[in-house]
Amino acid sequence: MNYVSLFNLIKNKALQANSSAIDEIMEILDSADLPTTRAVDLYLGTVTSKEGIERIRYYLFSGSQIQRNYCTLFFSRRNDWDVVNEAYNRGCIDHIQAYSR
Repeated sequence: MNYVSLFNLIKNKALQANSSAIDEIMEILDSADLPTTRAVDLYLGTVTSKEGIERIRYYLFSGSQIQRNYCTLFFSRRNDWDVVNEAYNRGCIDHIQAYSR
């Protein structure tokens, strides 16, 4: 799949913002190269549905290292520090992940 198709897929999944769409984005992220991680970061930031945000929260606490990194970015950019602090306090992310911008 070329980058344009992949990025459009990520964008469309972020717009759907349901649990299965977020799962697909996170699956892509696990094996992503640098340009793809940038697309995930960009489009994940467009998720506004309650279901999508809750699924991203799930990955913050239960995902792989890279998934937790991008979920942390998502919540810190939303200034949702209660969630970031909770993940840090539980040991899901380290200090640098939690508090560097």
